[in-house]
Amino acid sequence: MSSPVTIQPFDGKSVCLFCGSSETVQPEYLDAARAFGAATAAAGWRLVYGGGGVGLMGASARAAHAAGGRVLGVMPGFLRSRERLFDEVETLVVPSMHERKTIMYDQSDAFVVAPGGVGTLEEAIEVLSWKRLDLHAKPVIFLNLNGFWDTLLAAMEHGIEEGMTPASFRQAWTVCNTVAEAIEAVRAADDLPHLQHDQR
Repeated sequence: MSSPVTIQPFDGKSVCLFCGSSETVQPEYLDAARAFGAATAAAGWRLVYGGGGVGLMGASARAAHAAGGRVLGVMPGFLRSRERLFDEVETLVVPSMHERKTIMYDQSDAFVVAPGGVGTLEEAIEVLSWKRLDLHAKPVIFLNLNGFWDTLLAAMEHGIEEGMTPASFRQAWTVCNTVAEAIEAVRAADDLPHLQHDQR
């Protein structure tokens, strides 16, 4: 059994960023991650992310921290070296991927899905699946830079057209093409309760 984690209290909006940890990405993706991190700090929001210091993860967290924002990173211990733990901000090291995702979800009021690999895809699908099951009502926002998520969005649309998913599922997410649009989409959800602890 793992020990209970202690998280510093935060009385405000927390935004979870799902994104890639790869360093071999287009510079504009890293620039967008930095812009998103800085924008969360400017808005007074806490950035919740996967705890790494590389790729889009590291770029967003470093920018938020540099701009004076609050950051909460959550990383499973076995990834400490691979994703290069960014310990200049509040960071929890947990035993498993499952615990990582649970804490990130529970500590967030909204989810923004930036470009990333299969891990980011898994996180996005899981949070959408929970929303489909009415386990939460938190915003899920795709930061669709350069049409990065077009194929995933098309696959979900195909499922609706084939009758696998109801048409109402289209309301489960928002698509934004720029960081500014994504920030405004998060801001538009200000009337949602903070930190809904969902029963899954």
